[in-house]
This record gives sequence, C-alpha cells and structure tokens, in this order.
Amino acid sequence: MTTTDGAPPAYGNWTKPKTAGLLGLGTIGTAILFFGAGFSVIVTMVSTIVNGLLTALVFGLFLLTVSVKDKHGQSLLMRATTRVGWMATKSKGSNIYRSGPLGRAEWGTTQLPGLAAGSRLTEWRDSYNRPFALVQVPNTSDFTVVIGTEPDGAALVDREQVDVWVAEWGMWLANLGDEPGIEAVSVTVETAPDTGTRLRREVSSRIDPNAPEFARSILNDLVEHYPAGSATIKAYVAITFNAAARAGGKKRTPDEMGRELASRLPGLTQGLSATGAGATHPLSAQELCEVIRVAYDPAAARLIDDANAAGEPPELYWPEVGPTAHQANWDTYRHDSALSVTWMMSGGPRGNVPSSILARLLAPHRDVARKRITLLYRPIDAAKAAALVEADARAAMFNLQSSNKPTARSVTATKYALATAQEEASGAGLVNFGMLVTATVTDAAQEADAKAAIDSLSATARLRLRVVHGSQDSAFAAALPLGLVLPKHLRIPTEVREQL
Repeated sequence: MTTTDGAPPAYGNWTKPKTAGLLGLGTIGTAILFFGAGFSVIVTMVSTIVNGLLTALVFGLFLLTVSVKDKHGQSLLMRATTRVGWMATKSKGSNIYRSGPLGRAEWGTTQLPGLAAGSRLTEWRDSYNRPFALVQVPNTSDFTVVIGTEPDGAALVDREQVDVWVAEWGMWLANLGDEPGIEAVSVTVETAPDTGTRLRREVSSRIDPNAPEFARSILNDLVEHYPAGSATIKAYVAITFNAAARAGGKKRTPDEMGRELASRLPGLTQGLSATGAGATHPLSAQELCEVIRVAYDPAAARLIDDANAAGEPPELYWPEVGPTAHQANWDTYRHDSALSVTWMMSGGPRGNVPSSILARLLAPHRDVARKRITLLYRPIDAAKAAALVEADARAAMFNLQSSNKPTARSVTATKYALATAQEEASGAGLVNFGMLVTATVTDAAQEADAKAAIDSLSATARLRLRVVHGSQDSAFAAALPLGLVLPKHLRIPTEVREQL
C-alpha cells in the first residue's frame, strides 16, 4: 500500500515468482541451453561438424518452444500441450456429459460433472446452532464450508471507512496463514437478473390492509415493474480445509472435520464481518444446493424463488444439482439452459491501483445475463513464506545482474521482489491469488456481446484476461463456491508448468 498526502491510498506490488536463469530463460530453459550446447559438442567430437550443427539446431528449436511466450505468458510448448490434450479429450467424448434417468450415467442421477463429480455433502451445526454445509472432495482430501455474505458496498461510505475495510480484509487473509489446515479461500461475487419474488414477498408481508387504495396501488405497481431490468448481487466466501492438520499428518474423517469446524466457524465469520462483508452466515445444505443448481440451470432460478416465497422450498439433494447435459467446447461451455464462457487472469494490474479498481467489473452489465467473478486465494504458511520471498529476491537479483543492459522490466521485478521480502520480514502475510471470470447468457446469439463486455470491463480493471481454452467445464466448476483447489487436479505440477 502506498499513500501520499491528500490522495487516497493505492495498492500494488503484485509479483509473479520466477526462477533464476540466463537470458531470461528460467531454470528449465537454462538447463536445456547448457545440455544442448554440451551434447552438440560431444556429437561434433565423435562425429562430424554437420551432425553437431544439426543437433544444436534441434535443441535450439526446442528451446524456442519454451522461451518464446505470448502476452499471457504462455509458451509454444504449453499451447501445443493444451491443444493435444483437448484433441484427446474430444476424441474420447469426455467433453460431453449426459445424466438423469435417460443419460449415460449408470446411477441415473444428475450429479455434478468433472472435478466435482466425487464431492459429497453433509450438514452440521456450529457453536451458534447455525446449520452449515460441508463439502468433501475425497480425491484431494479437502473439506469446504461456504459463507454467505451481504456486502455493504462503497456507495455513500467515507473513504476512511473503505480504507479500514481493505486493511481488515488484508489482515483476515494474512491470518489465514496461521490457521491450521486451511488450504485455500475463494470469494465469489455473482450478479444475476432479479426475479422480483423477494421484493413481492417483502412488500406483501408489510402492506397495511387499512392503507389508502392509492398507496396500495403505487406499491403494487412498483412490485410489478421495478424488477424489470434490475439485478441481484450475491457474494460467497468458500474456505477449504485439508483433512490433515499438517503435512504428513493423519487424515481426519468427515465426522472429525465437522465437529472441529463447528467450533472454528463462528470465529471465521466474525472476523469476516469486519471486512465490509456485512451480515455473514454459513450456507446450509439446502441453500448451497440451490446456488449450484441455479448456476448450471439459470432457468430454475425463478421456480426456486417462487417456491421459497410460497413457504415450500424445493427439496434438493446433492446428487441432483448438476446439469442434465453439458458440452464443453474449445472456448465455450453449454450447460442445460445457458451458455457460459470463462476467463482466467494471466496478469494482475500493473502499478498501483485504488481500492475501487474492480468496481465496474463486479457491477451488473446489460449484455451479460449472469456474471460470476471468483477470486482464488491460497495462503502460504508463515514458515514457508520467508524462504519463498528470499528465493524470489535472489532469482530477481541474478536475472538483473546476468545482463550488461538489464531491461526496465527486470529492474522493476527486482524492486518488487525486494519490497515483498522487506514486507514479509516486517510481519506481512504472503498469499497466492488468481481470478476467474464467468459470463453466462441464456441465448447463444448473445455470446459475442458478452465476450465484448468482459473484454471492455477487464480493461477498466487493468487486468489481463485470457479465455480458458480446452478446460471450460473445469474452469466453470472452479468459479463456483465449491472450494476446488485447482493445483491439486493438475497432472503436471504447478512448478513445472510455470517454467514451460
């Protein structure tokens, strides 16, 4: 955070970890360079110089596939790997899902597809006797609780209060690194058309039967016409815990996790209230089922709202909240009554930005029926944070000193790395973060308008977004408040992918 006299505080210093390497190649690229040069010399010594040159040419071409990257940081090798993986997925038909009694699934239910297929849902009660849903993902040994919030918003709020909220949010994230067993946190802000059911229920329950006819007529007109064109904004915070309290420890059962989280959840929700999240409460199993069901089938939103307004909430079960059909394409995702496109953040805002940088991106947009912005956080343990920032600082210094004429980007990266190390030494927390943006439309003809809207909004937020190619179904599920930890589902480790 930076401040100047009379100016609002600005925030920045986001850095992407890099490894040391010559010519900006990184560790893997430098290793390929030295190995190729040495192997070419050996081939020249035991054979001819022509064979040595051909060997050097082959290694040079392979090095280009690793070192040459686009504006999103994707190398040619990564793009080729993604394309080959997508072709294999499409040839197997794994991008098509049909469920229900007439579907291809043997169990005959509409369970969640893809990464969330093996998830299980149970319900518990915390120390305040509030019911909360507990989502278990057996493949990764993770448990997730989802907290519903009602953010106050920054309208008509003093700047000092907004600064306090931002500071409290930073402290809340930093304290997560000291919480035992926390694996990840996601914040989902969803905007959707307002069905008007809640407004109608609120007004109907408060109308005085003895009120003048004119006043009652005005209220009825408002209820009838106000929802047209309006939108609702909902926010959720999903906290993911690992079944093992420490690395290599014994994995706890769902019963043990439920009892432990029942005592820890009140403290987490209380700390979250101070960040401007407003009234917070853990979602029950029924509420979470409704959220996921509407995400996959937006047409069910009105039916669910009407049922809740009538006092007869639908009985939804976890094996029945998924789509009846979906088809994941290269850059789109078709599911039940809607079509969605998901983007991932490939670069954060450069320089210092104000606290309202995401305001327009989070606000409803007329060209996007449903918009979901998900911030993904992975708190780093305080014991590991020091080693990470020191290694990042050493790598930045090596890259800067390895060139006689360092670029401005290398100088800036070194400056940020040293500043991060200094802040961590002063007690600041370290968090890995990312962002997913999902735009959903009910008519396929609106796809182009929705893409153009997200491109425009990302520019105002100074973000660099790229469409998630070949994994639209997985990205859609990761953007839901399910607490899925994506690095645990990768076949290639994250550390290796970052070097390719």
